[in-house]
Amino acid sequence: MNFKSDNEAPAHPRIMQALVEANEGFATAYSDDCYSRQLDARLSEVFETECRVLPISTGTAANCVALAEIIPPWGAVMCHARSHIQNDEGGAPEFYTAGAKLMPLAGEHGRLQPEVLAAAIDGAGVHGVHNVKPSVVSITQATECGTVYRPEQIRAIAEVAQERGLPLHMDGARFANALAFLGASPAELTWKAGVDVLSLGLTKNGALNAEALVVFGHPEWLEGMERRRKRGGHLLSKMRYVSAQILAMLDDELWLELARHANARAAELAAAIEASGVASLHWPVEANEVFMKADPARLARLKAAGFEFHIWPGHDDLARLVCSFATEQEQVEGFARALVE
Repeated sequence: MNFKSDNEAPAHPRIMQALVEANEGFATAYSDDCYSRQLDARLSEVFETECRVLPISTGTAANCVALAEIIPPWGAVMCHARSHIQNDEGGAPEFYTAGAKLMPLAGEHGRLQPEVLAAAIDGAGVHGVHNVKPSVVSITQATECGTVYRPEQIRAIAEVAQERGLPLHMDGARFANALAFLGASPAELTWKAGVDVLSLGLTKNGALNAEALVVFGHPEWLEGMERRRKRGGHLLSKMRYVSAQILAMLDDELWLELARHANARAAELAAAIEASGVASLHWPVEANEVFMKADPARLARLKAAGFEFHIWPGHDDLARLVCSFATEQEQVEGFARALVE
């Protein structure tokens, strides 16, 4: 009955089996093992273009290592006001970038709007050196509102950024869920749409602790990212265990299978909420997160009945419910019954 977070779900059995297999014998340390050396080729195949991959153990580290390499300390990251880097990284982006500023922007359903982004970038330098300099654009896929950027929406944002000389970073903590919802290819949602670097998240999707930085066409960034990963304490000596998880996720498209399952449960949950007559959806459900508006007393009774979910900060009548690969249909049906009872 846990809908609190996909972070609270267990690791998938195939991930655990991959770790057992990776644990056989000795392996070269610090990301020079036989598992880590496969990542460039495997993910280049997945993304249909040559890319370079840095395995890393947390999403915060992936975002921060990427941003720190491509922004100066006097720069600004243009991001949505609800983005994860703005609200849920504990100041880590500012810390790793040696003081770069996050510039939160408005946008419906958690998505940046190209016209708002363009106006913010163009207006940011009116005081010259007295202003921070817009230096990178970052988008979250899927968004923190549970919505998904379409390829054409990413392309429009990328065009605004490229015309002004800014790279585009994608925080893809739930990238697989976005792929599963759209039925698009990884290439269509990244480099083909103008993304320069992707923080590819797998932990929320059933891994134990596996993320990856995927760099498209910028070899000049690689040494800096590798050194920042080391300097920031995120170059694991036994990186084979992270890389083995990434490879296991790619085998037989496990990552997409798990994301489809989570999305399907979220869609069922959303349909039950809409049909309940006592609650409503706050944002469209396009991935594995459901935001439900309901009377605070009803939410309290659901919690007392043993259902776990997150009350959205500042809104006592807004609940976030997250489905994962481990969410069963019976759990969704149980929640739906309890909601109306």
